[in-house]
Amino acid sequence: MMRGRPDGAQKKRLVTMLCCLGVLVVFLFLYFGSGSQPGQSAMEYGKTLRKLGSSYLGGDDEGELNKQDESKFSLDDGDNSTTPKSFPVCDDKHSELIPCLDRNLHYQLRLKLDLSLMEHYERHCPPAERRFNCLIPPPRGYKVPIKWPKSRDQVWKVNIPHTHLAHEKSDQNWMVDKGERIEFPGGGTHFHYGADKYIALLANMLNFTNNKLNNEGHVRTVLDVGCGVASFGGYLLSSDVIAMSLAPNDVHQNQIQFALERGIPAYLGVLGTKRLPYPSRSFEFAHCSRCRIDWLQRDGILLLELDRLLRPGGYFAYSSPEAYAQDEEDLRIWKQMSDLVERMCWKIASKKNQTVIWVKPLTNDCYLEREPGTLPPLCRSDDDPDAVWNVRMEACITPYTEQNQRARGSGLVPWPARLTAAPPRLADFGYSNSMFEKDTEIWQRRVEHYWNLMDRKIRSDSLRNLMDMKANLGSFGAALKDKNVWVMNVVPEDGPNTIKIVYDRGLIGSVHDWCESFSSYPRTYDLLHAWSIFSDMEKKGCSGEDLLLEMDRLLRPTGFVIIRDKKSVVDFVKKYLSPLHWESVALVDSEDSESEEEEEKVFIVQKKLWFPGEGGLKDSM
Repeated sequence: MMRGRPDGAQKKRLVTMLCCLGVLVVFLFLYFGSGSQPGQSAMEYGKTLRKLGSSYLGGDDEGELNKQDESKFSLDDGDNSTTPKSFPVCDDKHSELIPCLDRNLHYQLRLKLDLSLMEHYERHCPPAERRFNCLIPPPRGYKVPIKWPKSRDQVWKVNIPHTHLAHEKSDQNWMVDKGERIEFPGGGTHFHYGADKYIALLANMLNFTNNKLNNEGHVRTVLDVGCGVASFGGYLLSSDVIAMSLAPNDVHQNQIQFALERGIPAYLGVLGTKRLPYPSRSFEFAHCSRCRIDWLQRDGILLLELDRLLRPGGYFAYSSPEAYAQDEEDLRIWKQMSDLVERMCWKIASKKNQTVIWVKPLTNDCYLEREPGTLPPLCRSDDDPDAVWNVRMEACITPYTEQNQRARGSGLVPWPARLTAAPPRLADFGYSNSMFEKDTEIWQRRVEHYWNLMDRKIRSDSLRNLMDMKANLGSFGAALKDKNVWVMNVVPEDGPNTIKIVYDRGLIGSVHDWCESFSSYPRTYDLLHAWSIFSDMEKKGCSGEDLLLEMDRLLRPTGFVIIRDKKSVVDFVKKYLSPLHWESVALVDSEDSESEEEEEKVFIVQKKLWFPGEGGLKDSM
């Protein structure tokens, strides 16, 4: 460079060079900076860049987060140029990601959670700017799951490559490592010699006919708290009893993932500070076998949550050292627990060996006869026992309705008649019996139509775990009674709270907000039924792309999605088939559209089996 003061021409050239250099730097930053690093992929939705990967992983927590507007769910944009050509693939280490139960997120967001109250096992969803907007890959070597009923007893180890429990619980027969398979002998912490024998023992304690826990159809829905790998629920199925097997995503590695891989109904949840997402009076039977829950904490609030969920005359089977051990600490706990349940008006139905079974009263009479000021109190009259989404537990007893009092029980007929009999709680919604019967008939016809459309793609054992994303009265699930499947019936949290009708029919399910991720592991459902869910999300302003990615996360490779919605929804979804590695199976007009605005379409797609980094798909369908 020349020394001294430059002349005008040199100065002009210098300014020009600096401007060019500045433009080049800005271009390189925009082109590479937003997503060229591992875990920092970015994808354009319309004119908006949404930050991916590293923003969720933490990145610069103190830095300026991406504040650009998120793309809104628009079904009618009609601009194919904005359609992404591919979705980024999440890192392999995220193949088991559960976004709202990700403890890494808790640390990154510095959430102040009370570990003693199990808050770290409750749902804490990522804010929009920290979501993983990428496809969850299957683990290397993933295989299409073993089919039911064989899957109850064995799964592919490559699908869930975790053998921690096989070693930790080796003396309890939870699971056994058998090379390329993991086998489940049916044991548990309290029933080493098999869940079937233990279930028969419980039935015998209650003098049920033929030692069957279904009690001739009067026991149909069961809540298994701290379920382990869900062998208790798995062995109940042969008796026409369906259990919601519940456990947190805790140190017992992947227990709920194993349960669902086996084809057993299960849900990730914990008795912490919030109500479980089930309505009052949902279960005839609750079960805790060495579930390591402190039932006495916070004035018995966790036991009172079970009380809310049990039907009149419902049972709670408790197998634990406190029920039989004679050391000082166990005797103290037993005395305090006995005192608590007595004040709750529970009675001992049977006590034998290491198990006690309590029974809940049929009416409010006992509650009203207690001394004034007795704790726990009855819940306030304005407390809705069926409000469950993000509702905190209360240490109070949920009294029965006038209908329950008159009926001296739930008023439900035995299973299987209750599946199609109009339940008493229909009146809570102003629905008539004829409306219920019509809904049942409509969905029976629709489900038959679905199966006809999928006929060339499925065999009798192709499907096991199904989810109805907007269950309404549960008639989709009811129509599948003769199929060898079970259905997770989901009722959106902002609609009619019909989940109690689902349970009254002898089915199971959960309340959920589809603007958030569901509490399940990836690849846990064979079929998702999405009736008007996309239209609902559009009205709420939630992201359609996020919903598609969440459905893909839940769906097993080779699994199906049935979309029943308006044409604009189908057009929207069709744009994303290639990025999601989905393929169309059928697209037809609805055979009996109930929509007043636009005729419904039925669009069925199937997910391909693919692996990342192979330059293509592995197609095994």
